[in-house]
Amino acid sequence: MGDSGVFTIGELARRTGLTTRTIRFYSDEGLLPPADRTYAGYRLYDSASLARLELLRTLRELGLGLTDAGEALAGRSSVADLARRHVELLDEQIRVLRLRRAVLRAVAKNESDLNEVTLMKNLAAMSDEERRQLIDEFWDEVTAGLDINPDFDAKMRSAKPELPDDPTPEQLQAWIELAELVRDKDFRRRIREMGESHSAARDAGEPMSAPSSGQEWFEWTAAAASAMEAGHAPSSPAGQAVAATVASAMGVSPEAAADQLATGTDPRAERYWQLMATINGWPQVPAQTPRAEWIIAALRAAAG
Repeated sequence: MGDSGVFTIGELARRTGLTTRTIRFYSDEGLLPPADRTYAGYRLYDSASLARLELLRTLRELGLGLTDAGEALAGRSSVADLARRHVELLDEQIRVLRLRRAVLRAVAKNESDLNEVTLMKNLAAMSDEERRQLIDEFWDEVTAGLDINPDFDAKMRSAKPELPDDPTPEQLQAWIELAELVRDKDFRRRIREMGESHSAARDAGEPMSAPSSGQEWFEWTAAAASAMEAGHAPSSPAGQAVAATVASAMGVSPEAAADQLATGTDPRAERYWQLMATINGWPQVPAQTPRAEWIIAALRAAAG
């Protein structure tokens, strides 16, 4: 029968490598209608059926479902449209699989227990939009109703965690820690206190005498780091020289400068930015909190 250009299901199976069961299923579903039938009712297929079956197999190997494959074969959807739609689905599946792999790598590296595994899975499964919403909700709560410098507020809010599609265990762990940090009630209270102090000073018309620029603060902490490396105590002449520079630049007494810097100093606030840098692949900066605490101690010593 094959020589005449008409094929049985068995002959189609031999030519295509598909099983007779699969071909019969496609035929029953209307995806491969028979070209004819024998007197005994057996299905027969022609060369067009063979070409249709090869195309159907290709579409299925590319991952298209039966419905989509049927739409393409019937001409109701173009292969290009189906391909674009399927690429989007595959991209999402790949993203999920990469995150699962990252979770498993982090679990293996940290030897996590069951509770940690559940937390990792839930946080890793969050979308980029959900991660951004969590950070926005944090800043909304800690600054609500406060008179915060608009430029400062915009800068704090502009940084969002952008977890890569294929994060390293370190990036995934950093995101989990950051998510836990911004949901911590005590951390929110502390950041709120910093905002309230900032707002009260603005409302009272007080000069915002904190470091006027990142460069100025960098110079102070660099001087503190040099003094600390040399083994100088905050009350030493080197410490008093740094204290005098800071108080003079801020335009207040050493005691007032110490109070203002202490209000804005918390290792967890610095940790927030370190974690954000790890997640986003930004360069890390040296820890500033120990240097800030040394400067505060030097100002306290200068104040007597």
